[in-house]
Amino acid sequence: MLWDKDSIEYEIFKKYEPALIAIGVNFANNHIQDALENCIFGLEDALRAAISYSLWLHEHKKEIVPNQILFRALIEQWKPREWDDNFLNIEGLKSQGQKWWDGAAKIWGNDVRNQLVADVFIDEGREYIKFTNGKEMLVETAWRWGWERVLEYASNYEG
Repeated sequence: MLWDKDSIEYEIFKKYEPALIAIGVNFANNHIQDALENCIFGLEDALRAAISYSLWLHEHKKEIVPNQILFRALIEQWKPREWDDNFLNIEGLKSQGQKWWDGAAKIWGNDVRNQLVADVFIDEGREYIKFTNGKEMLVETAWRWGWERVLEYASNYEG
């Protein structure tokens, strides 16, 4: 873990982590981990700049090299030229877990989803669903299983 879970850096990182994963950043990469660890000032600006630059590249149909973009943004302390918090709501910048969360509301309804799903979270670059019955599942498994099977799994209490 790069930062203490109570730190502002951790909070900032978690806000942008899903979008960075969606554009293809590999947080297991040692260079990325070192750059994040050594980014003492301007972390939020660098993360925003990497995301907004990647959006610009995508819009202009140019190649995106996610790790290189984030690495340079952190090392060179980039500042975003354009930023809007709504960028994080763009479908293409949502993680698979965020898409699953949204899909669960559409398929099961908000009430059922909220009764069964405690959290969707990222741990060491992998996304998990934590159900209120105490069970956990990888998001990729939930997509493979389909809505009915996951609903049954989430509805059954361990005991």
